[in-house]
Formats: sequence, structure tokens, C-alpha cells
Amino acid sequence: MKRKLICLALLASGSFVVPARADKNNGQPDDNRTLTTAEAGTNGAANVATATPASAPVESEIQQLRDLVQEQSEELQTIRERLDSMEEKASTINSSPAHSNSARIAAALQPTPSAAVKSHGDSDDAQSTGNQSEEPAPLSVKIGAARFTPGGFFDFAAFFRTTNVGSGIATSFGSIPFNNQLPQGAMTETGFSSQYSRLSFKVDADLTKSTSVTGYVESDFLGYQPSNAYVTANSDSLRLRLFFASVKHGKWEALGGQAWSLLTPNRVGLSPMPADIFYTLNEDPNFQVGLIWARQPQFRVVYHPTSFWAIGVSLENPQQFAPASVVFPTAYFSTQFDNGSGSTSATSSATNTDVPNLHPDIIVKTAFDWEPWGHDLHLEAAGLVRSFRVSNDLTTPTSTNTITGGGGSVNLNFEVVKNLRLIANSFYSDGGGRYIFGLGPDAIVKPNGTLSGVHSGSGLAGFEWQTTPRYMLYSYYGAAYFERNFGLLGATPASSCAGSLGFTCVGFGFPGSANSSNRAIQEGTFGVIPTLWSSPNFGKIQIITQYSYLVRSPWSIPDTTSGPNPKNAHASMVYASFRYLLP
Repeated sequence: MKRKLICLALLASGSFVVPARADKNNGQPDDNRTLTTAEAGTNGAANVATATPASAPVESEIQQLRDLVQEQSEELQTIRERLDSMEEKASTINSSPAHSNSARIAAALQPTPSAAVKSHGDSDDAQSTGNQSEEPAPLSVKIGAARFTPGGFFDFAAFFRTTNVGSGIATSFGSIPFNNQLPQGAMTETGFSSQYSRLSFKVDADLTKSTSVTGYVESDFLGYQPSNAYVTANSDSLRLRLFFASVKHGKWEALGGQAWSLLTPNRVGLSPMPADIFYTLNEDPNFQVGLIWARQPQFRVVYHPTSFWAIGVSLENPQQFAPASVVFPTAYFSTQFDNGSGSTSATSSATNTDVPNLHPDIIVKTAFDWEPWGHDLHLEAAGLVRSFRVSNDLTTPTSTNTITGGGGSVNLNFEVVKNLRLIANSFYSDGGGRYIFGLGPDAIVKPNGTLSGVHSGSGLAGFEWQTTPRYMLYSYYGAAYFERNFGLLGATPASSCAGSLGFTCVGFGFPGSANSSNRAIQEGTFGVIPTLWSSPNFGKIQIITQYSYLVRSPWSIPDTTSGPNPKNAHASMVYASFRYLLP
């Protein structure tokens, strides 16, 4: 509208210039003007002869008027081009949150677009538009002041592994069988699954000029498996993934509910929305070895000092963890740790609800989002504080022992050239094993009944490259490491503590420990994601492909009488899925 008004004003000004030049004698007769038809008829040929000498000046003035009109026309064209450029820039700013290019890569492969990242300016006015500043999804329905948006995707996957891991579509990285572990090590496995299909629902509303609220729920079908699940019925159960509410007021944001842990790497800011979280593009629902992640109940507060800087703190559900690879001095201690049971129907799973957690896990995190040289850069650092407590029955009377551990993480997500992003994540901890997908323990109990944290670390590096609008290439390498921690229980002959004859070992990774005591696990992954069809109103169809190679290295693998055992377990995995995403 502004452009049209400017053009009309300029045209009007141009129309006034022409008469002004033609009537330059202020209304007085012009001796050189051409005669009217009436005058020509009255004066006859003499008048024509009189007009002929005057034609040259008139043509000159007409040419000057034409030149003036042409000049104004060129000026109008220049103004139109400038207005078009300004509108294009404004459209880009209004349709995309600040520093959201990295999120768009993930959003292209996720059912829910980024909804929580905004430019947190220095004034409340920057927040006043709330969620309404975003382009509504085609399926959004507005009721009153709230906008309701369904989302999700249908996913049909085929997977193949060179050894029989036996974990379904989601890979159990910590139990890859050795090639001489029969029959699993000698058998391959193939399967189909639609369990990774996902449903989501989001509600946005502006409460006041500077306050907005977002509610989000997300589920898939990887929940508890009933009897006869894979034989006839295949009744995959709905599972809660995310369920939270987030309130924003000015530069502050508060969230309560089940969300991705604040320790999980972000693509943009400290947003809790799935499209702004980095959990790889893998089809495997357990993602990638080396990734730090959890989805758990929490309460977090985030402050945005500037448009590119965010600081957050989160109190999250704790769960002290020690898998079956940990040996305790007495069975009394094993009931005080989550044993990592993945099935709620397992006999040992009852102990998971009896864990005596002392206080919530405390996570602090800060994130910076810049655009150096026009390329998005996301840099973040996080810290973790955890405490562990056990009741010690080896003392008289029974005592309580408590330790505090923690960890730190530094992550990078950088667009080195257009549409090519490099990812680098790191984590090191004393007692943070459960955040490394539970591939190793948080802590052990020493022979005297006191706690000791297990040092652990992980890392992930890779790239994501949107080569064309229809093709995405990605590749990651990830590794996890758990340091051994054990003690000698007493002078009791036992074969479980090889190299320490006459003693029994307790803890993790001791000589002669089970081959489930993993020292290191590594995974390399490569994949291509072609988009077969896409429509802003009807969604998109993609093929998700993934190839991964896994290596599992335990602390101890004793040789057998028949010969030496392999030192590592290996497996190759191939995934291919057909996915339809809602718009």
C-alpha cells in the first residue's frame, strides 16, 4: 500500500510539471504557439504560413517534456525496485526467527517447526507479538486467542543388522554380541516397524502484550509391549515423549513438564522445541553413540539478556544408575540403584522406583547465536551437578553415605558455507553415565560401602549438508568412554578378579569382569535423505536412509580353553524408511 501511494504521488507531481512547462508565460498568449483549428479556419493559408516557422520551437519544447516524463519514469522504476527489495527483506525478517537457519535444517525433517525461538530484544515490544509473529501452519485452527496446531509423521521403516542385537528398531548399543557369542553373533536380523511414527499437538496463545504461553505434547509408539506383540496383534503402545507448558514474559521464559534435558545440545538458543534440539537426523530411535540426551520431567527458567545470548537453569528428575555390569559388595546396595531395565515387565524393574535420589539434577547452560560473515554460529556450554546417596549396611550401626559429582559440555553448530553445517559436541563427567545413554554406570560402591563416581566422557562430530532443496546428506562419528573403578573386597579366592588371586573384586571394569563392562563404544554413520514430494499445504514425503558401523570394546575379555576371544564386538546396520510429514 505504501508503495502504491508513493507511485501515485510521483505521477501526480509529474502531471503538474507538464502544464507548468506548457504554460510558462503565466497565462499570457505565446507568440510562437500553434494555432487552433478555429484560428486556422479564420485566417486561411496565411495562418498556416504563420504557424510553420513556429513549429520548430514547439517540437523542441515537446521533446523537453518527453525527456522529463522519461526521467520521472526511470526514477519511479528505481523507487519500485527499492521498495521491492525492502519488502523482501521485511518478509524474510518476519517469517524467520533470529538465528534460525540451523533450525530450518532440522525442521525440514521434523513434524513441528520451530515455535519457541524469537528475537529477544532489549525492550518488551520485541516480545509483544509472541507466537503470532510466526507464519501459522496450514493445519492450525484459531479458537479465541489460542492457535491449535496438530503435527507428526507416519514412518514405515525397514532395518537390517549383521548380528542379532534383538532390540527391535531402536538399537541397544551396549549389547552388540561378539562373533563367537552364539547364536546371536552368527545370525543376522531383519525387521519392519511403524513404531517411530509420531503424533504431536501444540497450543499457542498471547496472554498480554508481552506474555505468551505454549503447550506441547508429543508421542510415538515405542512404549510397553504387551504379550503377543510381534506374533499376531503387533499392538505397539503409545508412549509419552514430551508434554510441557512454556510461559514467556519479556526476556524471561519458564517451562514445566517433560521436555528434552537442558543438557541435550541445541541447534538454536535454549529453545525446548524439537526442531531446535540437536538429536541427529538418524532413523534409529536411539540416535547416535556419543550424543548426550534425556527426555525427563523438569522445571527450567531461561533469561535472554540480548537477542543472541541466553542463560538457563533447570532442575530435572534424578535417577542414580548402575547397570548389571556393576558388582556390589552386598545385594543390599543393588536395590538402591536403577539397574537399567528397559522393560517394565522384567522382574528386576521394580527396583527402578525405589532409587533414593537426594535432590534433582541441576543443569546450567548458556548459548550464543551469531552470524559471522553471514553464516549461523551456535555455541553453548553446560554444567551438571548430581548427588548420590546409599544406605551402608557394612557399618554398625547402618550409616548413610553421600557424594556429589558433575560434568561439563561444550557444543558447536556452525554453518561453514551455505547449507553445510559442522557439528561438534563434547561431554566429560564424574557420575554422568546415565546421560550417555546409560552405556555405563554413574557410580560404584567400594568394598567398605562408600560411593565412588565413575569418570565418563563422550563426543560427537559430523556434518549436515542440504546439497539441493530435495537432498540432504549427513554423517556423524560418536564415541563413549567409561573409566574402570573397582576395589578388592577381601582375601577370598575368586576367578572374577583375574590378576588379583585370592581377592574378590567389586565395582566396574575390573580384570575378569563381564564383557558387558564397556570401556568404549564407537559408531560411524552416513545417510541420505531425498525429499520425493513437498507441498506447503499438504506436507512432504521423504526417504530416510542410514548406515552405521558399531564397535563395542569391553574392559575385560578373558580367553577360553578353546582359544582367544575377540577383543571387540562389531555390527553393521542399515535403515530405510518411508516418511510422510504433516505440514
